[in-house]
Parts: sequence; structure tokens; C-alpha cells
Amino acid sequence: MPKCITYYLSLVSPWTYLGHARLGEIAARHGATIDYVPITLSAIFPRTGGLPLPKRAPERQAYRMAELKRWPQQLGIPLNRQPKHFPTDDRPAARLALTAKAQGHDIAELTLAILRACWAEERDVADLDTLREIADACGLDGQALLEESESDVGQQRLDEACERAVAAGCFGSPWYDIEGEPFWGQDRLELVEKKLAGEL
Repeated sequence: MPKCITYYLSLVSPWTYLGHARLGEIAARHGATIDYVPITLSAIFPRTGGLPLPKRAPERQAYRMAELKRWPQQLGIPLNRQPKHFPTDDRPAARLALTAKAQGHDIAELTLAILRACWAEERDVADLDTLREIADACGLDGQALLEESESDVGQQRLDEACERAVAAGCFGSPWYDIEGEPFWGQDRLELVEKKLAGEL
């Protein structure tokens, strides 16, 4: 029976961006499906001991920058380590993607486009006009999605997604769950692949 990867993702996480396309490739190689669950770290961190970037110790911030230099070079993925619109609010993007998912759309392309907009295109993914443009470019009705995603229903979807993430043990992004076994971070994708191959 094909395995399912439950994928909890913040749409303003550089680590999510760096691993996003590779996760899709790994899943395809092993006939696995991906359940995309956009979340907001602003709801996850306070409940799991995490700190938003500006509140982290200088040493941790410095190491993060070192890793953000190394990993894009290693993977050959363009990434601006200090984008113009970061930190920014990940909630509007999460609500938009969850609404598209609720309407039956495959959100793999949409979520990648949002991540790329933040980390490679210097666009503000907290801006509703920007999100509408991104959704339209992905062949979706951006305005209709926003009208629903910015309603109480849209926020309820996000709240439920975050509750689901915390219940699964998620405390950061990207977070991959395979049959209840968690993997945190794009640098764990090799282990995700081994799990799918039955080698873990």
C-alpha cells in the first residue's frame, strides 16, 4: 500500500523552500503521496518552546546564516539569505493554500511558488495582492481564493491545521510525518527516502 507523507510547512521558511521540490521528487520515486498541511509557526512556537528569529540568541542567528549560505550552494537552488520581505506574516499564505486544498486543488505548485516568491523573487507573501497574483499564475482564481481564505472559515482551517501539527509532535518547519514517524528539516530528506524504501 502506498505510503503517505504528511508535510507540515511554513510558507516563509527557507528550509521548507530548500526541501520542497526534493520532497516531491522523493515521493514520486517511491510511489508515495504527500498531504500538504500549511501551518503558521506563530501558533506552533509558543506551544513547543520555539522562538521567532529576532528573539533567538546572536550565536544561533549567526549559525543560521552560515547554513543558509552552504545549503543553497550544495543544492543549486537560488536563495537570498536576507530577503527584503522577511520576517513576514505566514498566515495569509497558509490560509490561501489551505483554501485551495479544501477546494480540491493540488497545492504542490502553489506552495512552491509562494516559497520562491519570498526567497528568490523579493516579493511579500503577506501581501494579499501578491498572493492573488501568485495564485492566478498557478492557474487558480486568486481573488475567489482570497475572499474565502480571509474569512472566518479560512482562519478556522489554519487553526485546525496547527492543532493537527502540534498533535503530531511538530515544532518546526519543514516537518515530515510518515506513519507516525517524524522527520524535522530538509536535511532529513535522505532519511525520509530511506523510510519510504523500507530501509529504516
